[in-house]
Amino acid sequence: MVPNQPGFIFATGIENSIPTIDGGAVRMDEMEKCGHYRHWRRDFDLVQEIGIRFLRYGPPLHTTLVGPGRYDWSFADETFPELRRRGLVAIVDLCHFGLPDFLGDFQNPDFPALFADYARAFALRYPWIQLYTPVNEMSICALFSALYGWWNEQQRSDRAFVTALKHLVKANLLAMRAILEVRPDALFIQSESTEYFHAMTPKAIGPAETMNARRFLSLDLNYGRRVDSTMYEYLMDNGMLREEYHFFLNNNLKHHCIMGNDYYQTNEHLVDANGITRASGEIFGYAVITQQYYNRYRLPVMHTETNLCQGPCGDESVKWLRKEWANVLRVRNNGVPLVGFTWYSLTDQVDWDTALRENNGHVNALGLVDLDRNMRPVGHAYRDLIRDWTEVLPTQSVCLQVPLALDEDYAECTPPIPPRRFDAGVATGAPRNTE
Repeated sequence: MVPNQPGFIFATGIENSIPTIDGGAVRMDEMEKCGHYRHWRRDFDLVQEIGIRFLRYGPPLHTTLVGPGRYDWSFADETFPELRRRGLVAIVDLCHFGLPDFLGDFQNPDFPALFADYARAFALRYPWIQLYTPVNEMSICALFSALYGWWNEQQRSDRAFVTALKHLVKANLLAMRAILEVRPDALFIQSESTEYFHAMTPKAIGPAETMNARRFLSLDLNYGRRVDSTMYEYLMDNGMLREEYHFFLNNNLKHHCIMGNDYYQTNEHLVDANGITRASGEIFGYAVITQQYYNRYRLPVMHTETNLCQGPCGDESVKWLRKEWANVLRVRNNGVPLVGFTWYSLTDQVDWDTALRENNGHVNALGLVDLDRNMRPVGHAYRDLIRDWTEVLPTQSVCLQVPLALDEDYAECTPPIPPRRFDAGVATGAPRNTE
């Protein structure tokens, strides 16, 4: 039960990435690797002990969506009612970097409609849920799966990238439509990586400009914004049909959205004249890059992911938390309606040092707690930050209250809505984005 309206959303998450590698032979299930299936009650205890009320959380898609219209809710039926009993608010993450075996990968055109059916079934089963991230980091998923050749389909072509991207964004849009039929006041916090590409030399300006245009593609399509001419040609040259492009323009649901921006030290890149990139580390930082995204989409913002390894000195992650929090305050003081912050994730993660490309079992000290469920220094620091700032933020700077429905206001006896398949070609009737 949510006892009052939050002035600011402090969150963490349970890492639930599930991409496949090695031609689909190995499933990189982070909830399994990090022990959440065994320790989920203790994990929920820790969320409460730190003072966090919002949890980015989702059922494992590959074991919950078991076939077309077929679902195994056994794990979700344990965890989601328990979150509700504890008064923890879930931001439900339905698809995180991977698909069930029967769907294969993101080249499959059947994925969007089947995923929308799944999202609708989830919303009907857990009707008290209001906050969703239907598809996590659509751009990163398409890049790593279909352009870099790391995950899932493991392809390396612009055509495969465009195919994956259009299926991911379409799935996200159809899922939003499906959820809104069940829960008209649903809000969608779209977690997407915020990137920037720096030209190393004057000859690298062209490639860097192209990459800086491509970084917006997933959100442009998701929010019904016209892409620039270079990206339009890129999409058309690599398999997107005009009718598909107009589907995205005609299905603008941005008025139900909060733009979630993810930022790590790896989000900025150096580009050479041949278009080859390498990590640059933090140059602009979260505040500068988030301002670019806000200027483009003019939506409320939430910082939905960040972390850093604890490191040999033991305080690296604490220093990063302080730096990111300073960036959040700067963004708010610059007039951007920034409504929340997330340290991702609750526990340490496994094998993200190789971006889940290798199944090595390497523990990455990125969490608020370690895998023995002992608090790390950054967990203590985040607890203190939440305690110190929760009451202050609503009276400081730009304040936007997220319209959350109180749990006691939710009608338990909502009339059932009969299931149906979505006509993906029907527009939402939402106001057309004229940008």
